[in-house]
Amino acid sequence: MAETVAPDLADAPRPASTPRERRGWYLYDWANSAFQTTVITVFLGPFLTTVTELAAGCELGADSCDGVVHPLGIRVAAGSYYPYLISLSVFLTVFVLPVVGAVADRSAHKKRLLAAAAFTGAGATIAFAFVTGERYLLGGALFLVANISFGAAVVVYNSFLPQLGGPDERDAISSRGWAIGYLGGGLLLALNLVAVSMLSEEGNLQRTLDLARWSIVSAGVWWAAFTLLPLRWLREHPTAEAQQGGGNLLTDGFRQLGRTLREIKAYPLTLFFLLAFLVYNDGIQTVITLASQYGTEELRLEQGTLIVTILLVQFLAFGGALALGALARRIGAWKTVLLSLVLWTGVIIAAFRLPAEAPVPFMILGGCIGLVLGGSQALSRSLFSQLIPAGKEGEYYGFYEISDKGTSWLGPLAFGLVFQLTSSYRVGLVSLLIFFVLGFALLAAVPIRRAILAAGNTPPRVL
Repeated sequence: MAETVAPDLADAPRPASTPRERRGWYLYDWANSAFQTTVITVFLGPFLTTVTELAAGCELGADSCDGVVHPLGIRVAAGSYYPYLISLSVFLTVFVLPVVGAVADRSAHKKRLLAAAAFTGAGATIAFAFVTGERYLLGGALFLVANISFGAAVVVYNSFLPQLGGPDERDAISSRGWAIGYLGGGLLLALNLVAVSMLSEEGNLQRTLDLARWSIVSAGVWWAAFTLLPLRWLREHPTAEAQQGGGNLLTDGFRQLGRTLREIKAYPLTLFFLLAFLVYNDGIQTVITLASQYGTEELRLEQGTLIVTILLVQFLAFGGALALGALARRIGAWKTVLLSLVLWTGVIIAAFRLPAEAPVPFMILGGCIGLVLGGSQALSRSLFSQLIPAGKEGEYYGFYEISDKGTSWLGPLAFGLVFQLTSSYRVGLVSLLIFFVLGFALLAAVPIRRAILAAGNTPPRVL
């Protein structure tokens, strides 16, 4: 396979990043992780499923619900509504995120794009204050806006990574960002845990539902407030094309995206890595997104148990991200990610065998997830940065983000379909094994050093 000549832009000097700039980049992970943890991982699945069940005519707190709803005239089982929403959000991001990335690459003001996406998502999250009673359609619409905006902001945010350090520094930078994000998300979750524990009343299920709703709102406030610091500390690193200016940014972005789609075949190894990532990350994101729904509906665990478990995941993931980052410095990011996929396969098998109404085994499994979660995601992000042609960071991270941060679609779709056919969440869980097994096989087949060279970049010393 012929290697591609690096574009001239790759040789252009770039401004050196400062410690303050890197801290600003880390802090956006601190800001947006509240949405991922409090909203996606813990509260939204059970909350929106309950609201949907109420709309389907089920009683609050019923042990089981076979009711259906009809959004836009489509017959949907109440338990499948949330997984289907996740799949729909990804279908929409397929069109949105690459365009956002193309616009970011051509913009001399990426921080403004970051602000617009972050504040739109935070605003939609705060608007969950109005999702009361049986307003499942409003909740679904707000989730779509928030989740797509979340992904758009992460595209812009990730595009700063190649400008913050050289090939040998990015694994550590990416791992620190993920680690700081887990601390931020864990801190807000801890505050919500205290609130739920102190303010809930035994037997008052409506109050518990209201507390979940306000916990979701708190994540939007946190996201918006802490985004202010990255916007102040990050610096612009416009490409030569962005510095030239002129033209309409949006229409030029569409044209640039079209050129990239035509030219991307020149980097087949980058595409092959991206395919592997899309497969195994789909499995990771499905586990994260539907863990709370699995815990409440199949294992019949209390909300407090789920919150404590996810809190445990957050703080162990802080150490796990740094530990796997350190391991990557010894054996390379590629091998470390492969090792993490073996561990993820073990997690799925163990989750399938978990007994119902047994919080301790669930918490132990959550601790295992925490140790492997951060490193597998952080190192995938930094490894992909080595495979991007210079000046195309936003566009390529747009493709990357389609299946990142809870925006996967095949996993939730498979999970939802299997549940609708079998009414068993355990059987749905088994379907996720294929994502980790196939993802491992695809990633193992990537000649990573040759892929980095083909993109016109310098490989790190250890791969």
